[in-house]
Amino acid sequence: MSRKLATAAGALLAVAATMFTGPPAAQAAEPATGFHVRDGRLLDANGNDFVMRGVNHAHAWYAARTGRALADTKALGANSARIVLSTGDRWTKNDAADVAQVVGQCRANRLVCVLEAHDTTGYGEQSGAVSLDRAVDYWIEVQSALKGQEKYVVLNLGNEPHGNVGHTAWTADTSRAITRLRSAGFTHTLMADAPNWGQDWSFTMRDDAPAVFAADPQRNTVFSVHMYGVFDTAAEVQDYLGRFVSRRLPLVVGEFGHDHSDGNPDEDAIMAAARQLNLGYLGWSWSGNGGGVEYLDLATDFDASRLSAWGRRLFEGADGIRQTSREASVYGTGGEGDTRAPTAPGRPTASDVISTGVRLTWAAATDDTGVTAYDVVRVDGTRETPVTTTATPGATVTGLAPSTAHTFAVYARDAAGNRSPRSAAVTVTTTGGPAAGSCAVSYRLEEWTGGFNAHVDIRNTGTRDIAGWQLEFAFPGGQTLHSAWNAKVVQQGSRLLATPEEWTRTIPAGGTVSFGLNGSSTGGNGVPAAFTLNGTACAKG
Repeated sequence: MSRKLATAAGALLAVAATMFTGPPAAQAAEPATGFHVRDGRLLDANGNDFVMRGVNHAHAWYAARTGRALADTKALGANSARIVLSTGDRWTKNDAADVAQVVGQCRANRLVCVLEAHDTTGYGEQSGAVSLDRAVDYWIEVQSALKGQEKYVVLNLGNEPHGNVGHTAWTADTSRAITRLRSAGFTHTLMADAPNWGQDWSFTMRDDAPAVFAADPQRNTVFSVHMYGVFDTAAEVQDYLGRFVSRRLPLVVGEFGHDHSDGNPDEDAIMAAARQLNLGYLGWSWSGNGGGVEYLDLATDFDASRLSAWGRRLFEGADGIRQTSREASVYGTGGEGDTRAPTAPGRPTASDVISTGVRLTWAAATDDTGVTAYDVVRVDGTRETPVTTTATPGATVTGLAPSTAHTFAVYARDAAGNRSPRSAAVTVTTTGGPAAGSCAVSYRLEEWTGGFNAHVDIRNTGTRDIAGWQLEFAFPGGQTLHSAWNAKVVQQGSRLLATPEEWTRTIPAGGTVSFGLNGSSTGGNGVPAAFTLNGTACAKG
């Protein structure tokens, strides 16, 4: 993930005025047995066009989460996953046995595996970062786990292999890495990340990509740009991606987000342009982000039933994964593959009903090859509205209107995309929310240099209990949440959402529940301007 922003980025992005035009990129010199590039397109081993639609997963730090993460992202529609690995230079090494296991997990979930060496991040600027030459050494060390997997694996040389210092070395370093891997016997499609922390504000990769592609004797290299704050307008996105397409050079957006500390990327433009130009993208990242960018988590605490706003945008929004993803044909789709649909799931059972949400569970469906996803829908007569997707027979639905009847049903899907008959429906009536003016919130600060605790009291000033609650508010400055007690609290940008623990779930009439926050700040602290409880504004004090 990009962590730096060049101060000259804005000026440099405005430089190019004319489209580079050159000769068509050369084609593969010999028949490929796995993924390969032809006429600027990435094709799978069957010769079918493949457009990546997936996410990044930080396996190097969350190895125990990988199997579930891959199953969940597949259930949400992904066809690929970019997996963070470590060479052992900055983090614990992912050895050949571990790499083989990751590839097996990708294949079990019918995902194309993009493997990347993360220790190169910001080389030349980031302390401890290693060169692409060292990354090549690592790939050769784990080659036994990769040989024979060319149909399923794309090899990403190194993550963001140059920072903003010394980025002009990118061309020679990347060309040398490619030729070394080819000499070592690798026939995989290779992926080359851009310099400048992946964002290529200097246009080094954009301008030198033809030479680097030509340096690959197999002409089987794909380029990857990471789009964060540098790409904050549709014009910049379209111009950058379009220049590769016009020269028939293969490109993917290897990372991008909906927000970032270096600026606000235009995720709508990135996804729309990728669809229009038929280019792949991989969102950052499934879960587990830290260092102030926790808002880039697609799923809260690795829970597929608790997608963040960013997760819902990527998977379910316009030009998103669910709408545009197609499984790689090497997994048997598009031919005489699986055509049998799963059985219908059991009728959902409702529990933990509150004014704005409900927990649904149901008996699992069965399938001859295995159920991979459940789609929860809201039913209104003959109309259905998608609500959420989960890999397990249960989901928490939020954002409901209080004191309202809601009807839900469930479909099951298998890996080939076959959809079951709809389950029987269940109707749930949410509890009443707090009446207008029936809540008050106090927010008390304890501060020290660089950090703070906040003590939050929610007082029910109404005449009926509040069973279940969601409190929304926003930090007034540059604060970052680290932990919470007596409530579950998540941060997205400056916005925070607090929900209860079991022991703080009910706020009695005339009573109070309390929770606390711990965080850091880059400047002064302050009290949030407003608080909303289950959609109702609360008084302060």
